[in-house]
Amino acid sequence: MNDWKKRLDIVYSTNPDYHYNKDNEEVTDTIPKEKQPLRISLDKRNRKGKAVTLITGFSGTDDDLQELGKMLKMKCGVGGSAKEGEIIVQGDHRAKVLDILQKEGYAKSRII
Repeated sequence: MNDWKKRLDIVYSTNPDYHYNKDNEEVTDTIPKEKQPLRISLDKRNRKGKAVTLITGFSGTDDDLQELGKMLKMKCGVGGSAKEGEIIVQGDHRAKVLDILQKEGYAKSRII
């Protein structure tokens, strides 16, 4: 990525030791599995009437979210996505997802 785009707001600095402040991305550590309060629900809104299993409440890095989403989709044998703290699994797999999450160590998972 071009570094100059990050410095557009800076006009001039007379300080020889000045370093440009880069956007500090918050890196959230993934909390342990047993403390993750995951909520599993059925969602039909904005999906053309098709039902999806929605898993919310994940706190952690995007890589860990993607890994958990991939594992759930693979074990359910369906497609879906994982982004912005939510995992979407195509179809109504609430009981199966709850069972998988509990076997993986997500003790606070529940169906709402």
